[in-house]
Amino acid sequence: MNSYFKLPRNIYVLSISQVIGMAATTMVVLLGGIIGTDMAPSPSLATLPVTLMVLGLAVATIPAVILMKKIGRKKGFIASSITAVFSMLLAAFAITQNNFFLFCTATFLLGTIGGFMQQYRFAALESVQKDLASKAVSMVLFAGIFAGFLGPEIAKHTKNLFSLQTYAGSFVTLSILFFATSIILLMFKDSKPQDEEAHGKERPLFLIVRQPIYLLAVLAGSIGYGVMVFIMSASPIHLHKISHFSLDNTAFVIQSHIVAMFLPSLVTGALIQKFGIFRILITGLVSFLAAVFISINAKEIPSYWLALVLLGIGWNFLFISSTVLLPRSYNQKERFKAQGINDFIVVISQTLGSFLAGSLLFSIKWANLNLFALPFIISTLAIFVIFKKQFATSPNKSSIKT
Repeated sequence: MNSYFKLPRNIYVLSISQVIGMAATTMVVLLGGIIGTDMAPSPSLATLPVTLMVLGLAVATIPAVILMKKIGRKKGFIASSITAVFSMLLAAFAITQNNFFLFCTATFLLGTIGGFMQQYRFAALESVQKDLASKAVSMVLFAGIFAGFLGPEIAKHTKNLFSLQTYAGSFVTLSILFFATSIILLMFKDSKPQDEEAHGKERPLFLIVRQPIYLLAVLAGSIGYGVMVFIMSASPIHLHKISHFSLDNTAFVIQSHIVAMFLPSLVTGALIQKFGIFRILITGLVSFLAAVFISINAKEIPSYWLALVLLGIGWNFLFISSTVLLPRSYNQKERFKAQGINDFIVVISQTLGSFLAGSLLFSIKWANLNLFALPFIISTLAIFVIFKKQFATSPNKSSIKT
């Protein structure tokens, strides 16, 4: 545990920035469908604001990587925070005007910030020695637990702030926090690769992405995010608009889910070191299966709470494991393009999950929506078992071939 306190300053700067960024994402997940239901021309478009946030992430993922390769991570992170200030103010204005198009535009812009936030975990990896890699990633992702509290609390307690229309004040508050983040990021220091691989040969992209270890890392991240977003995006609408639970109860379930996504980060790094990536990935998928089966029969808040908590834990195990696994497939010269393609594919799975959530919720209902996720979870579980030996590769002896 003491090793977490020995991490460099970059990790703490990234962790604080992660809190604010994830708080905004959490709030949009909670409120996006609710606001969308009131403003959208059709109920089937209720999750469009959340979907467009994820789409913005998809669109920005590769450009963000290219930009930071040219100007450095520090300048890229700061520029994205300033853009977030504008997107939050635009969202507030859209709500006051009851303009669904502008609100969707604002959430799309917020999503583009996610393209830079996705790189926080890789920036953390680059800021530490290999033996601290899993703990550095865990530390940055653990910061998201505070976002689990902060996002819903901002939504509830500032929704009528500044005498604006309901929820507009929440977005104004976030704009102030994003401005503070841009100041904090001034303390971030760009890291130069120290590994001897930084001087190695840079291979064509197709040679990197065809490696089994790379494909397994991408699959873990894609299924982890895709399934999680699919169920999570539908949850606030099902709970608040369809099942008519109060906003406080709905916020409590979503809040608990976000906490469950990040709280395990305190131990996930250590668990990976002790039990190996394969066992943690399998545990994550089993957690997903349990979440689905509980959700199918859920009727009261405690059941929904347990299902969403298990969903969050499963995501944590899958996402951190995939992040630690990915660098085994590339050398330092190749990191930007390898990370960019990985994140792009992962984000596409998020986009599809978010988009399908709204339409399927209203067409096939909650129980069948959860059943829809089962084949993806089970097939991934089978693939991991078949390729189990790939996970045994030593972190210091990757499967890189030149």
